[in-house]
Order: sequence, then structure tokens, then C-alpha cells
Amino acid sequence: MKKFNYHSAKDVKEASKIASSSSVFLAGGMTTLPSMKLGLASYKDVIDIKKIKKLSGIKVSGKIITIGATTKHTEVANSKEVKKAIPSLAALAEGIGDPQVRNRGTIGGSIANNDPAADYPSACIALNATIHTNNRKIDAEKFFRGMFETSLKSSEIIEAIEFNIPQKSSYQKLPNPASRYAIVGVYVAKHKSGTNVAVTGAKSCVYNEQDLAKALSKNFSSSAIDNIKISSSGMNSDIHASADYRANMVKAFAKKAVDAC
Repeated sequence: MKKFNYHSAKDVKEASKIASSSSVFLAGGMTTLPSMKLGLASYKDVIDIKKIKKLSGIKVSGKIITIGATTKHTEVANSKEVKKAIPSLAALAEGIGDPQVRNRGTIGGSIANNDPAADYPSACIALNATIHTNNRKIDAEKFFRGMFETSLKSSEIIEAIEFNIPQKSSYQKLPNPASRYAIVGVYVAKHKSGTNVAVTGAKSCVYNEQDLAKALSKNFSSSAIDNIKISSSGMNSDIHASADYRANMVKAFAKKAVDAC
């Protein structure tokens, strides 16, 4: 691991001021630290933001639930507010990694990293989330840009994620037995305005499966998507699953999610 300057920021303003193109924000460190140790990433400055109280916590207001960026996975999983408002989101958090990861990893870190197989990005897309940074508000559909790529700028800090409470929802995934990352994960959420079918693990970036979403918006039933064919074009193919297999699993787990709502 190369040398770096460590900073413990007292507030968002200080953290943003230190930030540059050669720095990284540190909260749980579940991806950042292993990447640095393995020499896959190096930074001039590591800016610790986990002590900034403003960035943690869960709040429900009307049809919105807001979760601070440094809120840990286990806090989301065990939150009475989340379990009542969006039980599928609490269940998603409970299925992330292992107890060590859930007790250290944060929701903001997960979506900022945007791993192709991460769970939280699918929740953001399915639940019409808005990502609040220190500079602006970003719709989830515009936030996730590609593999490990988001629309965040170098000095931007995610402060909170705002989720719309759906009428019905469920997240179902085929987990890697070792990492618990999604080989394929499908988050179905029925809103008054229509249904979203967010898919993770299948392609290089989370996405809303439009054909399934349109069919379920007209008829929220697993039988409504029986005749829809999911193309394997652009699907990931690796030692865990082929592109064709992933395409089949997208449909299978979408049906499973609908039935679980």
C-alpha cells in the first residue's frame, strides 16, 4: 500500500474542501481499503467522513424515507421505520455480504462505488430514489452511468438517499455463495405511476428492464411477463453464469419478486 495523507473531516464543508481528483472519501471502507491494499487503487488523500453526524440516520416523512449516506447496512436492516415503510429494502440490506460487511459498510459507499453486482443500486432505481449531495439532487436514473461509474464529481459527497415508498415491492436475488453479491438481482416496485423492474448483476451497470416494467404496469401479475423474452445481448458472462443464463434468471427472479409482493 502506497503512502497517503489521512484526514478526519469534522463536517461536509471541510471534507469537500480537501477533496481532489486524487482523493477518496472513506466511510465503511469495504471496497476502498481492499483496493488500496491490493494496489488496485492509490490516493494522495483519504478523507474519513464517518464521524460527520449529519450524514447518518433514517427518517420517514409522508411517502418518503430518507437514509443518511453513512448509515450502515445493519442499521437499515434492523430499522423499524424501514421495515414498516419499505420492508423489501430492509430485507435487501440484511442480505448484503456477511455480518462484518453489514456492520461496517454504508449505503452511500455502496452506491458511490456502483459495483455491477451491488444490491443498493437496484433499490435506488426501483424506488425512484433521489441522491442528495452537498451540491445538488440527482435522480437515480441519471446517477448510475456505467461499471463503477456515477455522475458524482470529485468534490461531491453523498449526504443522503431519498426513496419513494411504493405500494408493493420485493427484491429477489441469486447470490454468489461466497460473496453474497448478486449474480442476478431483481427489485420490483409498484408505484401509483407505474412499476419499475431494476436489475443488478446481469449487465455492467444496474438498469430498469423496460419490457418487464411496461407489462407489469399494465397487469401486476407474474403471468403478465410469461411471453416476454429477455435478450442476452450485453449481459455479463463469467465463471459464475453465462449471458444466456443471466437473461433467463432476470425473468425468473422478476416473476419471483412479483409473487412475493
